[in-house]
Amino acid sequence: MKSVSIQGSKRESVGKKATKALRNAGLVPCVVYGGDEPLHFSAPELAFKNLVYTPDAHTVEIELDGVTVQAILQDIQFHPVTDRILHIDFYQIFDGKEVTMNIPVHFTGNSKGVRNGGVLRKTNRVLRVKALPKDLPDFLEADITNLKIGNKLYIGELPQENITIMHPDNTVVCQVRTSRTAVVDDEDEDEDDVPSTETSDVAAVKED
Repeated sequence: MKSVSIQGSKRESVGKKATKALRNAGLVPCVVYGGDEPLHFSAPELAFKNLVYTPDAHTVEIELDGVTVQAILQDIQFHPVTDRILHIDFYQIFDGKEVTMNIPVHFTGNSKGVRNGGVLRKTNRVLRVKALPKDLPDFLEADITNLKIGNKLYIGELPQENITIMHPDNTVVCQVRTSRTAVVDDEDEDEDDVPSTETSDVAAVKED
């Protein structure tokens, strides 16, 4: 999985007054959980652009005073009016310890049902995945090539090498639904099986 680097500074004070001062200075207060104790730090709001404002999933390398901490984004709070980032929680990860995070689904292929006028409904665009940090995928691939009108693609049909998808196998990932413009989505029939609609005009010959 791709990683984003964040350079921050440890916070000496974590009170409300200090937090407000950080935000007024364009900094975001953050906490890293999962280690021996919570790690409080701050970083410029622009430093989180490639981590927050993207549909992709990333791990995070947080650089604090010469020390690098590996983590994943756990929670984020936005201002209800301005949408500015108010606070971010991270979770520290370790090489030999499994971690759970949200992974986006990429839909690939050209569905026959869609070609025939059906509509692809993406029920789950993001899925919870558990794996070792080295095995975390950038995305999960959902191949819709074989989906006809009325067909569904389930969690159990997705590739799951070295990962565990934290949803039941019968959870629907996507489906092709019918529409007003849809045509019948049947297999092509052999010409020999199609009854002829042509008639032969045979002249009746009357024997004398």
